[in-house]
Amino acid sequence: MPDVDTLPAARAVERLRLAEARLARRRQTACGPSETARAAMRYILERADAGDPATPTDIAAHLGLATASVTGILHRLRGGGLISFVRNPDDGRSKRVVPVDRATDVEDVDPLTARIRQFAGGLTEREAEHVARFLDAVSDAVDRECT
Repeated sequence: MPDVDTLPAARAVERLRLAEARLARRRQTACGPSETARAAMRYILERADAGDPATPTDIAAHLGLATASVTGILHRLRGGGLISFVRNPDDGRSKRVVPVDRATDVEDVDPLTARIRQFAGGLTEREAEHVARFLDAVSDAVDRECT
């Protein structure tokens, strides 16, 4: 049986999961790109900033999806004018995914992530480590569910 003092953390995670489910439903209908497309775009921007543009295979591996699923996401992002494809100079058979406008800030693509990072900035290093370990354990449990 969990310690009574730890139940608020479990309740907070449940509230978070419900809020994320509501957000996912809203984003499917009225709020722009899906969460997966936003995650792909964040990854594309981060890789571009690192000077190592991503390939569709890289993006699929990062998202834990099949490359075929990512292809549809990338075509929608390209149709929205957010990305383009360029020939991979290291492998002529593949392409790299690059942002069209590198002035685009990751935080503009997903303002929620910017707000979460702002909240995290208010934590001490020790608090951040504790929260990260807890959330990593929750993420692992979610990933193991129904497998």
